[in-house]
Amino acid sequence: MRKDRQASVKGSCNYCPLITTAMALSQISASIAQGKIYKIVLFTILVLSCRCHAQTTLDDGFHSLYNFNFAQAQRYFAGWQQSHPDDPIGPVAEGAGYLFSEFDRLGVLEIQLLIKDSSFESHKGILPDPVIRTKFDEALKRAESKANLQLGKDPRNRDALFALTLISGLKADYAALIEKHNMASLRDANQARLWGEKLLAIDPAYYDAYIASGSGKYVVGSLAAPIRWMLRIGGISGDKGQGMRELKLTSEHGHYLAPLARILLAIAYLRENESSKAQQLLSNLHAEFPENPLFPKALARLDAQK
Repeated sequence: MRKDRQASVKGSCNYCPLITTAMALSQISASIAQGKIYKIVLFTILVLSCRCHAQTTLDDGFHSLYNFNFAQAQRYFAGWQQSHPDDPIGPVAEGAGYLFSEFDRLGVLEIQLLIKDSSFESHKGILPDPVIRTKFDEALKRAESKANLQLGKDPRNRDALFALTLISGLKADYAALIEKHNMASLRDANQARLWGEKLLAIDPAYYDAYIASGSGKYVVGSLAAPIRWMLRIGGISGDKGQGMRELKLTSEHGHYLAPLARILLAIAYLRENESSKAQQLLSNLHAEFPENPLFPKALARLDAQK
């Protein structure tokens, strides 16, 4: 968990577990000494209700998201936003939940995992859900407003920069994988890379941020040479090898986005005909997120190809 996030958690939780336990024991001893046993019950209830709930809501939300339990994920994200109204990560996570639910409904990730083609190749248009699209846009607007407010107070606020990185990345994913607006996706992906690089210049150990530049470099590096040349003129460059190395950084050291980085790496390995590496990643993902139906399908397809 990031340092900014740790500070936020401590503020909402009031006590870390060890301090909470010590204070509870002290309170119980004092209550017994004063003959006020009834206070123990009330104090215990307060401790249990506080028991670092805020520490787990975002983690549990993302875990539910990767398990494709979208309703449960949104409950966790809503809880985080209620207890942390100024934190831009909450509405960003909400937006990610809407995007993943659309991916599931439209079979986007299934196509990516089961068919070794490029997301920039021509596919039949898919119709997005306008209600989900509205919720997605509104969540990202709220996140952007909160992030800009935080940056107005502290231009080096890492969580605010991370939120802006994710906002642009989610927009790029929606444009590329749902709307098939490839140039718009590339512009948003490049903006995500710029925000991510600004964050990493402040904190090189903010490993979740590497996913923005890594995925963008891999996608652009996978395009045909004439297209890469035209994009380079516009300031958008790519490098497949470097992109995969940066995705690996997030997959091994990231927090919220480590599983997503492993999914993207698995897709990349499949396209690079490195099926054994993809299979290892998918097997680990299946073990970690057994409710996600994509991983056993992809593994079954790989087994059938042996």
